[in-house]
Amino acid sequence: MALLTDALEGLAGLPQPAVLAVTGALTLAECTLGVGFIAPGESALLLAATTVTTVPRFLVMWLVVSVCAVAGDSIGYFLGRKYGDRLRESKIVRKIGQEHWDKAGALLRRRGAWAVFFARFMPVVRTLVPASAGASKLEYRRFLPASIAGAVSWSALHIGIGSAAGASAKYIESVFNGVMWVLMAVAIVVGVVVVLRRRRAASKATEPRELEEVA
Repeated sequence: MALLTDALEGLAGLPQPAVLAVTGALTLAECTLGVGFIAPGESALLLAATTVTTVPRFLVMWLVVSVCAVAGDSIGYFLGRKYGDRLRESKIVRKIGQEHWDKAGALLRRRGAWAVFFARFMPVVRTLVPASAGASKLEYRRFLPASIAGAVSWSALHIGIGSAAGASAKYIESVFNGVMWVLMAVAIVVGVVVVLRRRRAASKATEPRELEEVA
């Protein structure tokens, strides 16, 4: 546990602009078509969020991550707009799985712009929905508000989880250290009691022999 909190403290010691820049870049890549399978944006966000210890830091990271997520979505959208359904046959989509492209298209046909919002919280499919939305000719003026709403909600959720996890790790370590001291004290007391009982038993066993020798 101490190793975990040491790592979190080391991360928190980095310059905040550097943490934000790396987190924003990975989020942008994660939200762009297919790149999310190379750049672990969501994992990086959760880890970086452990450095969030104040409201201003939360707000700044929330803004940066939201903007980068929307930018990544928009890149995916315009790629889909340009290349259309040909993206389904691209190497990157085949690697991800064409069935996920089909799921993204089906979700868009059922939910329209709402699919862009809900897909933000769906693994794999969310990477393909922006491009699929562009390919399906969903109007950008409908796509963008849904993308913003999804990005804002998604980033707030993950930053909140990461921040809470970082605080919990430190709390657990403090409790764990306290418990360890208690257990050590109990172990010492038990050890002393066991030794005293053994000595008393040994002394009782030798008393009859001494009496026999005297007799």
